[in-house]
Amino acid sequence: MLHRLSLITLFIGSLAAGAAQASTEGVADRKDLTLALGKKLADATMSACHAQDRTAVVAVVDRSGHLMVLQRDDNVGPHNTLAAQRKAFTALSTKTATSVLAERAQNDSSATNLTTLDELLLLGGGVPVLIDGQVVGALGVAGAGGSSIDEGCAQSAIDQLTQPE
Repeated sequence: MLHRLSLITLFIGSLAAGAAQASTEGVADRKDLTLALGKKLADATMSACHAQDRTAVVAVVDRSGHLMVLQRDDNVGPHNTLAAQRKAFTALSTKTATSVLAERAQNDSSATNLTTLDELLLLGGGVPVLIDGQVVGALGVAGAGGSSIDEGCAQSAIDQLTQPE
């Protein structure tokens, strides 16, 4: 019985060793936005809006487009919550600031079809978050008093928290 138990233990150990030695070929190595950084970005975005005496909603999505953080000031219209989320998703999905997409859709006939995609919101205020050249998430801001102000609050937070030291 002891010999059999030793063989089973040896077999299980060899399986575990083989699993640990598995090749990483075909496995992507990607940076991810952490919840801690997502919260800091949301706080910094709201601070940037407040510094201009503006109220807003900020949404932070991770690299998969899932909502990580949402902050909303008092007295911001309820439609802005969804707008902020869609702006963040759009910026992440396209790896482009939503103001740039809005301009392209207006001025480039090959990009006008972007307006037909229900998931995208082509209105300034969405900005991708890049770390070491990789898009790891995005911010969407709405309700601060115009798309350029929305985008400025988001970009301010990104510049403050993601620049190399």
